Amino acid sequence: MATQEIDTLNDIGAAVEVVPDFYIEPQTSLIERPLRTLKHGDIFAVLDSYGDIGVGYDGPEGVFLRDTRYLSGFDLRFEGERPLLLGSVVEDDNASLSANSSNPDIHHDGVLSIPRDIIAMERTKLLFEAGCYERIGFFNYDSKQRAFRVSIHFEADFRDLFEVRGIRREARGQLSTRVLSSSRVELRYDGLDGIRRYTVMSFDPAPQRLETGLAEFDVVLEPGAQCSILASAACGEDEAPKPVHFLAAYRGARRDLGKLTRGIATVESSNVLFNEMVCRSTSDIYTLVSRTRTGLYPYAGIPWFSTVFGRDGIITAIMMLWIDPSLAKGVLHYLANTQAKADDPGADAQPGKILHEIRNGEMAHLREVPFGQYYGSVDATPLFVMLAGLYFERTGDIAMIRAVWPNIEAALSWCDTSGDPDRDGFVEYFRTTDAGLANQGWKDSHDSIFHADGSLAEGPIALCEVQGYVYAAKKAAATLARLLGKTALADALDKQAAVLRAQFHESFWCEEIGTYALALDGAKKPCRVRSSNAGHALFAGIVDPAYAVRIADVLTGPEAFSGWGIRTISQGESRYNPISYHNGSVWPHDNALIALGLSRYGLKRHAAKIFSGMFDAASYQYLLRLPELFCGFGRRRRRGPIAYPVACAPQAWASAAPFAFLSACMGLSFEHDRNEIRFENPQLPEFLADLTIRGLKLGETRVDIRLRSDGADVTVSILSRDGSARIVQTK
Repeated sequence: MATQEIDTLNDIGAAVEVVPDFYIEPQTSLIERPLRTLKHGDIFAVLDSYGDIGVGYDGPEGVFLRDTRYLSGFDLRFEGERPLLLGSVVEDDNASLSANSSNPDIHHDGVLSIPRDIIAMERTKLLFEAGCYERIGFFNYDSKQRAFRVSIHFEADFRDLFEVRGIRREARGQLSTRVLSSSRVELRYDGLDGIRRYTVMSFDPAPQRLETGLAEFDVVLEPGAQCSILASAACGEDEAPKPVHFLAAYRGARRDLGKLTRGIATVESSNVLFNEMVCRSTSDIYTLVSRTRTGLYPYAGIPWFSTVFGRDGIITAIMMLWIDPSLAKGVLHYLANTQAKADDPGADAQPGKILHEIRNGEMAHLREVPFGQYYGSVDATPLFVMLAGLYFERTGDIAMIRAVWPNIEAALSWCDTSGDPDRDGFVEYFRTTDAGLANQGWKDSHDSIFHADGSLAEGPIALCEVQGYVYAAKKAAATLARLLGKTALADALDKQAAVLRAQFHESFWCEEIGTYALALDGAKKPCRVRSSNAGHALFAGIVDPAYAVRIADVLTGPEAFSGWGIRTISQGESRYNPISYHNGSVWPHDNALIALGLSRYGLKRHAAKIFSGMFDAASYQYLLRLPELFCGFGRRRRRGPIAYPVACAPQAWASAAPFAFLSACMGLSFEHDRNEIRFENPQLPEFLADLTIRGLKLGETRVDIRLRSDGADVTVSILSRDGSARIVQTK
């Protein structure tokens, strides 16, 4: 997402920004028509409402594996016509898509031969391991026998995900197809990266006609009779894959999801809509979770980010810690295992730096995009140390801390060396090659870091929130170091954190805007812009308590708060644009971290205000699912928020946001040394009068808890407890 500025054109007096190839925000709208998404492990699918792919539409639809589209077309027809859609839905656990339709009027030689709505069709589509499986059921509601032809057109373009997103390529590999048997077709792509990729289409029963892109079935149904067609697309590299039976895939997909959610804490309330929202968030999180060699990892989002992202995984794990700390453990292991060990300018890597992104497609292998194993994020490294501290605080798992302690030390060293090349005490970024991301915080658009006059900041850039993360990382590492008997190191880290806190306030505070600067540019000049980044400083705890209320008032004031949530950039700033990606939009995860920060400083009413706006926004979304982001237009009566056209849904940190909001409002914390679960001055938003948490764990204790609101007062009561942990409520 890099960019460069060119000179002003004197004849028209306008500045033009040239956006290079690696500005990869997708060009294709995800809301132009309804889309359905499925995922299992490393495979995901983007389907239309019918369950089809690519019908009259060049967009993001397809079945994708390891950043490659293995199925780009799948079109079901009844006597050559598209069925009449009755409805479709992704089921509650996200394991499958169910779509119901009926036959249209069918004419032959101008005569109605099959009247509409007599043949019902039910499609069940799901993913399992590296395959896409479908059962197409037919039922004859007519009083006489009916015969009809069903055809399925299919194709695989094997395009890299970045091609689908809009990047053009000069050359591609070789496509080929062949019929293997009466029921199987092989689609093959010999990539320029030397990898041979396969999609094997299989049908049961064998079709009456099978070609390299077409399967045709002649169906005869007696009155009241039914039948099914099974279709599968098995995907793989290097050798042709073998599909499993549909029922085995169906059971396996549901079994895997059940295993992931077994034993997590659950939430229910007096608000039916909120219950549905939480259930959907839970399903989405565990749909996005993949099993890796080092444990569970939440992939960032569908369709564009269904892979490992360091920052996204860490923040998702932080927000889910009180529900399920196993996610944090998996993230820590994975990122420790992939921590950079050497300088690699092409990957923006230095020793100790934590991974930003991994890609497995042809373009990444060929370095046509720089994201194969890419380290271009400035915040993932201190966030990794933060997560380690929070994980121990939640679990008391000292063995895990011992296992990743060398990685923690390496990350801290990076913060003090490569991350701070001028040794001014601030961690900053400056991409090492033009191929990398120009901006390397979470707001990584080409134009997201700028001065009050709108001019783009030139690097090296020290972001507001990153200094907070470094402060929190050093405080967390000091605590962990003491536990490991490293007292001198712990004292040194505490002193460094104290110096950073004072230096941060002196350099970033902007009295005229009542908040912290968005960033310091390479000349140490503050970007005096009101942004949501200051809320992350609250989250990290670097803010002087005397200034917390002022920052909170700016964040929840009318210029920043849209009515649905806090904008990334406040209205009135020079580059404010409510339909931009990072300069005025509203991101649920951003708001959730801010809410945690407000709660940290005792500002739970501010946090509840944001939570209420976000819940209202979710109530207008498909499946009550919070998207990656939505536009920052102000709230208007009788209408919901305006969608952002290429927002991913589900997106991991957006799906985790409701759990962070709950934690913020409850003031929830865990004290292992005291064996206590604490609720500090809990405050529930107006839409929640009654909240029950079941299966909340601390060590060997498992407890069910109920919170009830009576105006401004919230009482916490124990419904059941198995173990010795104390439940403490403070005012």
